[in-house]
Amino acid sequence: MERKQWKHLMMLFMLIAAVSMVAVGCGSNNAGNANNASAGNAGNTEGTASAGEAAADTSAEPVTVSLGLLPSIDAIPFIIAHEQGFDKEHNVNLDIQTFKSAKDRDVAFQAGKVDGLSADLVAISIYNEAGLDVKITSTTTGEFDLLTGNDEVKEVKDLKGKTVILSKNTSTQYTVAMMLKQAGLTEDDITVTEVPQIPTRLELLKNNKADAAVLPEPFVTMGKTAGLRVLSSTHSAGINPFVLAFPQSAIDAKGQAIRDMYAAYDEAVAYMKSHDQSEYIDLIIKEVGYPDTLKDEITVPEYLPAYQVDTKEVEAAFAWAREKGLLTKNISAEDVISDVQFKK
Repeated sequence: MERKQWKHLMMLFMLIAAVSMVAVGCGSNNAGNANNASAGNAGNTEGTASAGEAAADTSAEPVTVSLGLLPSIDAIPFIIAHEQGFDKEHNVNLDIQTFKSAKDRDVAFQAGKVDGLSADLVAISIYNEAGLDVKITSTTTGEFDLLTGNDEVKEVKDLKGKTVILSKNTSTQYTVAMMLKQAGLTEDDITVTEVPQIPTRLELLKNNKADAAVLPEPFVTMGKTAGLRVLSSTHSAGINPFVLAFPQSAIDAKGQAIRDMYAAYDEAVAYMKSHDQSEYIDLIIKEVGYPDTLKDEITVPEYLPAYQVDTKEVEAAFAWAREKGLLTKNISAEDVISDVQFKK
């Protein structure tokens, strides 16, 4: 990637320092159609042999696919796929690098230390605005919740004239905008207090310094145990901004390995469905950053086999990004959706 493009990107990221809503500021850290899920598995070498040759060579060394992930719930299937050896079974080696912040993840991405990364639709618009050919290969299972501690606020529409804590020009603000729209409100109907640090958002909300805040896990569970209530979530609102993305250059070089990665991912999802939660809950606590005291309060998401992002989701996020001036180029949803795993 061109140095000046990366410089442009990092300048843009100053606007969205907290794109890491799915991460944890302190370092702890979908609605979808499962019918879209499909798998394409054939062997591969790392860009040195044809797909046909790779499929025939089952003795080939596993190709390494490095992922830059944040300590969040959408990382769990990838981690289990590696921990249980499902990646090796599918002739791929998942090199999972977990970063405490989106900034650290993006630095690693800029330096070419990871092939792909967990991201969101607003971030995808910014990457491509900067001239980076970054493509969505699938959705992931993330979740944002809108919480309140104000007894007067019973539902989202009651936030009119109220204060909401979030991080501006990020997927968290986009999520709130969509929730407000569903309730017949706009962003102009609320007062936004910008707080990028997620632990600080929770503390402010617990101390009645705002009427609502957008939080990811583990802070949602921490907030609920402290008496806060969930007004809405990306899941209940049918909003899914969470994706996995790769530069086109990585897709070209490791296309089969990426498909093998998804085969391992789907096997990890099947593993979680067929095994008791107690067998992997400690891994979730460790990776996401839940306090041990909340072990019995944790609700594990109903993970689905991997599937491609809905074009309408991308269009909605890009339209919002244009309204905010984050996206000025004529980039369509089709331009940023890869068919490496799911054919268009």
